[in-house]
Amino acid sequence: MLAASSLQLGMAGRECYHCKQWVEEGEAHDCWTTTEAALTQDLSEDLRDAWERLRETAVSFGDQRIYASHKSIMFSRQSCYFFVRPKKAFLEVCVFLGRALRAPQVRRADRASKSKVAHIIHIRHRDEVEAPVTDWLQEAYELSDKRASKADTTRAISKLKARPKETQKAKAARKTAAIRKPARR
Repeated sequence: MLAASSLQLGMAGRECYHCKQWVEEGEAHDCWTTTEAALTQDLSEDLRDAWERLRETAVSFGDQRIYASHKSIMFSRQSCYFFVRPKKAFLEVCVFLGRALRAPQVRRADRASKSKVAHIIHIRHRDEVEAPVTDWLQEAYELSDKRASKADTTRAISKLKARPKETQKAKAARKTAAIRKPARR
């Protein structure tokens, strides 16, 4: 309602796309700014311990940038190799690898790019931050600075093959065939 009344009064500004807050012209606004502390402050003791172990493990890999962005904590070298979304009941960890994993810890695997597959893992306790999860994080860390080899890329693509897109000609032909086909009685 504030946005509408500001518009009626002729005040210059805009509505933030993300948080829907009215921002006056020239006013500083960054609803995406957050910190690790802010994202992890409400975690239970078990989740906080798991988070600390996860962070320590990642730091032990070597030089990288760790930063908070919106509702996630990102870990990156040249590109993001994994991120964590703290939730009330678990830590949602997304690891980018050059291959698809099949393991009980992996809840979902989605193609992120031609050379990377995003793997979603839920961590509920400190003891879950051990092999094979730490091995996958190490692999993602090493992959983040180099392109996946052609063999790894081909293998990953073949495991998660997407349905090919229908061409415009094929769509038109299918629609024409549907129109010409008499209805069944």
